[in-house]
Amino acid sequence: MSHTTDAFNYGPYLRDHIRTVPDWPVPGVQFRDITPLLQDPKVFRVLIDAFVHRYMDPALRPDVVAGLDARGFILGAVVAYELNIGFVPIRKKGKLPFTTVQETYELEYGSATVELHTDAVKSGDRVLLIDDLIATGGTMMAGKKLLEKLGASVMEGAAIVDLPELGGSDKLRAAGLPLFTLVDFAGH
Repeated sequence: MSHTTDAFNYGPYLRDHIRTVPDWPVPGVQFRDITPLLQDPKVFRVLIDAFVHRYMDPALRPDVVAGLDARGFILGAVVAYELNIGFVPIRKKGKLPFTTVQETYELEYGSATVELHTDAVKSGDRVLLIDDLIATGGTMMAGKKLLEKLGASVMEGAAIVDLPELGGSDKLRAAGLPLFTLVDFAGH
């Protein structure tokens, strides 16, 4: 897990505001609910600032932010706004009205497809790919592949939460994607 270089350690503060819902959506799953982070204005600002401060660094500054459907839209749009750069949504299949590229990925119970408008990024764009959490890594991997189909370079994947026991962050790093997360729930 990466942390910002600021003196303030965002992880414990944010972790205290993530709700764990046992046995949802199925028995045995500990669902990590990030909505309390968004409900409190101070906590929401701390959350967004954690990302903005990192990506204001010229070495890490993206050209565009891509957010994964749907909670990645919330984070990504605000981060892009604060960085004064564009935002592009990576949507579930059938939600975008213009010409798209698609990527299908496997889920525990089947498969899903995400799409991106063909004009969403330009060849050579440095893209920050953002979502709320990394579990198995399938959605973020699909987003990375979509952006690369259009010639963009995904400079980093970012999320609030990493669930390392599900193997997604290891899989993404093995595929060459640097990751930045604020909280992990290893062993919990």
